[in-house]
Amino acid sequence: MKALLISRDTQLYAEIASQGAARVPPLNVAASRASLRDALERPLSDSPSLIIVDISDADADAADGDLLERLTRHYSAAHFMLLTDNHHPDLLIRAMRAGVREVLQLPLVHRALHEAIDRIAASAGVVALRDGKILAFIACKGGSGATFISTNFGYALATLADKKVLLIDLHRQFGDATLYVSDQKPAMTLSDVCQQIARIDGPFLESCLVHVAPGFGVLAAADDPGQTTEAKPEHIDTILRVARQHYDYILLDVGRQIDAVSLRALDGTDAIYPVLQLALPDIRDARRLLDIFRSLGYVTDHIRLIVNRYEKGGKLRLQDLHAALGAEVLHTVPNDYIAVTDSVNQGIPVLQLARTSAAARSLADLVEVVASRRIPEAKGLFDRLFGRGEDD
Repeated sequence: MKALLISRDTQLYAEIASQGAARVPPLNVAASRASLRDALERPLSDSPSLIIVDISDADADAADGDLLERLTRHYSAAHFMLLTDNHHPDLLIRAMRAGVREVLQLPLVHRALHEAIDRIAASAGVVALRDGKILAFIACKGGSGATFISTNFGYALATLADKKVLLIDLHRQFGDATLYVSDQKPAMTLSDVCQQIARIDGPFLESCLVHVAPGFGVLAAADDPGQTTEAKPEHIDTILRVARQHYDYILLDVGRQIDAVSLRALDGTDAIYPVLQLALPDIRDARRLLDIFRSLGYVTDHIRLIVNRYEKGGKLRLQDLHAALGAEVLHTVPNDYIAVTDSVNQGIPVLQLARTSAAARSLADLVEVVASRRIPEAKGLFDRLFGRGEDD
């Protein structure tokens, strides 16, 4: 999609051009004009699909409603977006009457910009390949099993529900998600992608992954903790935006460190799954984590607990957990020590290594819960998992 920017602000031009280039498909800011009058006097021979007008400029031309209306008539097939600092209410009214539907505040919020471009692209018939969901798995306490669950769930989601799945290891130090499901050495890591962020598109991202199974790849964390400084919040925004358009599900193995990078990733999630065990230290840390999420304004309904190594009949019950934390339990993973330990030690998904284990059955259940993929009972996930035929 081709765009024209009308603004005197060269930094704003560079910012929008950079954000547009990171999109899939890219937004090409093909030209700029200093003012509305300049845009009318020097029209483009090839009409743009999007015209972005900065009306925050003190120049009178920037706030001239007549000029804006003339421009909308000249480029009648284009979509218009206004950038404003709230100082021109009369112009905003006239702009809306002229057909302008997108108005954004300055300074520019990148997420709002991309959401507006997405709406314009959809109405123009330029649609993304996918609209993937982002699910974050975060450990309430070290050793809770969040990495095992996120990696093995990714494999289950790809193999049982026929989804295209990407897992991103966001551990800032000593990330080892790939070791849980593969013996391959990552050729590229998250830090490498961040260093080459200008190159990112769907094929480039796919080439950086450890491919565990058809439809399931892992973007590994840096194996050198010193490289973690390369990742910045804006890099995560760009990676997730591209990933959404190429994968059905993007799983984040967040780790326990809450920093600018992990918060930026969590801000864009569709659901957050804190993982804990039914033990007082886990519950205490889970309360602290949930308090952080609430202070950040995260929607409570999007935060669902996963209880790992669950055993019925213990002194602490699921009802006690709900009462203590005020959060719903989405799923429980049973204490299947032998199958899980063998899976981790061999770097083979438990679904592949021990198909009939309690852990494998639990992952199949979780796929049905999260993916909302209800298959007729006779041909359900369990039948696919355990190889049952019609005569069994």
